[in-house]
Amino acid sequence: MKGNAIQGARYLLQGASLLKHPRLRLFVIIPLLVNIVIFASLFGISYAYLGRTIDGWMNAIPQWLTFIEWIIWPVLVIVFSLLAGYVFTAVALIIASPFNSLLAEKAEELITGRQVDALEGFAAALMEVPRSIVREIFKLMYYLPMAAFVLLISFLPLINALAPFLWFLLGAWMMSIQYVDYPMDNHKLSFADVKDAVRSRRLSSMGFGGLVALCTGIPLLNFFVVPSAIVGATLLWSKELAPAELRAPIGRTIAG
Repeated sequence: MKGNAIQGARYLLQGASLLKHPRLRLFVIIPLLVNIVIFASLFGISYAYLGRTIDGWMNAIPQWLTFIEWIIWPVLVIVFSLLAGYVFTAVALIIASPFNSLLAEKAEELITGRQVDALEGFAAALMEVPRSIVREIFKLMYYLPMAAFVLLISFLPLINALAPFLWFLLGAWMMSIQYVDYPMDNHKLSFADVKDAVRSRRLSSMGFGGLVALCTGIPLLNFFVVPSAIVGATLLWSKELAPAELRAPIGRTIAG
């Protein structure tokens, strides 16, 4: 497999550091506000439900298996956090998708030093709302069959021990696809092109997506994941996934 998982994870951290750049600040505000409102609301509801649900499942465990409760509890929390994190992120991305594309456009222009012929302003972004929502729903439909398969495994004896690992891998894969889609969509590339690009540098993509998946399940930190991941994915696209003519020039630095 090509790529570097550690470097892929670094793109998210570099993306977070670029959020305060003067040329990006204005375009960060809307995705950040949408993310804060949605995550604060949905996580508050889901964690209350999660506690009751897990308590119910624990009470259903036979007395002779109570010794494994200390293993089951963290496993269930991890699975629910990863799943909830992706679902909530998907909702936030559907609502703010055109503004996310605009942030990716401005980030790519900053990274490469070249103009991107895409949305060019908030008015154009608003005009793209219907098409952007359709594309987000298409990505969600791609995710659901795989999630259903892993969910089935989660309830099968013995092999369900692999469920947390499978949920993490699925989350990493989908997060990489989800965010790399923004800069690629700005270049009018298809969803099939996005999947091919992510596969071409699988280790870098999974390293990036894996860290995003972990961060989406952490309260407070997840508020800032979406804009950071958009810029991070644009770095991944510009430095590793894009055709040679669209990549950031070697040795180019980003001025403050």
